[in-house]
Amino acid sequence: MKYLCLVYLDQEHWSACPDNMCAAYGQRLADSGRLLAAEPLHPVETATTVRVRNGQTALYDGPFAETKEQLAGFYLVDANDLNEAIHIASGIPPARYGSVEVRPVRSLAIDQTGEPA
Repeated sequence: MKYLCLVYLDQEHWSACPDNMCAAYGQRLADSGRLLAAEPLHPVETATTVRVRNGQTALYDGPFAETKEQLAGFYLVDANDLNEAIHIASGIPPARYGSVEVRPVRSLAIDQTGEPA
């Protein structure tokens, strides 16, 4: 089953974990066949939020919500169950400075023609 491990850090700890530590952990996960994708994100100041209401598109600088911790990156992993996904998440280096949210990925329900089921 796929799980998305969302890494959150506050501004004070944004650069606390060196990229090479995250890359090394990602490589270990890849070598074990459990890593599907992983990427760090640029700081929240570079974000643009898009909203569409009544057919009108509106753009906003920054994230959708004001929070202390900000989304810093993600690891998409293949795990047998939630317990294994949590074990993987606990090894993500930035977990020592912030938090990692673990969420199961659901499949879109579509029929054989590609239409919603």
